[in-house]
Amino acid sequence: MITIGQLAAYAGVTIKAVRHYHERGLLEEPERDASGYRRYGAEHAIALVKIRTLAEAGVPLARIQELLAADPEQLRQAIAEIDRSLERKQLELQRARERIGRLGSGDRLFVSAEVAGLLESLLELGVSERTVHMERDIWILLQSVEPGEARTWLADKLDSFADPKFRAIYVDYDAAFLWRPDDPRLPALAERTAAWLRRRPERPTTLDPAIAQLVSAAAGLNSPGWTRLTELTRQAATRQ
Repeated sequence: MITIGQLAAYAGVTIKAVRHYHERGLLEEPERDASGYRRYGAEHAIALVKIRTLAEAGVPLARIQELLAADPEQLRQAIAEIDRSLERKQLELQRARERIGRLGSGDRLFVSAEVAGLLESLLELGVSERTVHMERDIWILLQSVEPGEARTWLADKLDSFADPKFRAIYVDYDAAFLWRPDDPRLPALAERTAAWLRRRPERPTTLDPAIAQLVSAAAGLNSPGWTRLTELTRQAATRQ
């Protein structure tokens, strides 16, 4: 008969592991002797080696007791099932590592490569990080909840940015965030915006109103200058 320390050493595990296997009901816990110590025999050592072998192979502890009692055919089927499960987990881990690897790419972790490229082009145009972050948050939400509609919106946005007039309006609109509501530059910008929108064919949307509200909330930014610019643009559009 051997002590728990000897048992653990012979099986290549820790005493803590032996006690954990007792708690999980995987390893029978012997009675204490007259001195108050538990004494283990060969059957415990054999069982512990089997448990350790299965655990090291990736078998979940919840399945070990089942496998220890299984006949050869049941064991073969169970092992095959566990192997498939481990393969799925391996693929999930691989994808997780790829995502972690993309952390260094900034926004590319959260949005598609096309949207990330758009955000980078905005920074190159001189658009503030404030507005770029607003755009990013909108695209994160839209691509998650409405990927089909997001692709349509992205195509439309990229087409708009191909127009130098739109790029100029976008840059000025970004700057207008900090303008006062009575800034004399606002009316001219509103006229340019309304004129550009009038030439632009209206794009039909199938976006759910609730999602549209979420996307609007994701924008989150507003200022007195932008509020006034929106009012002036509506007025200019009405006159035209």
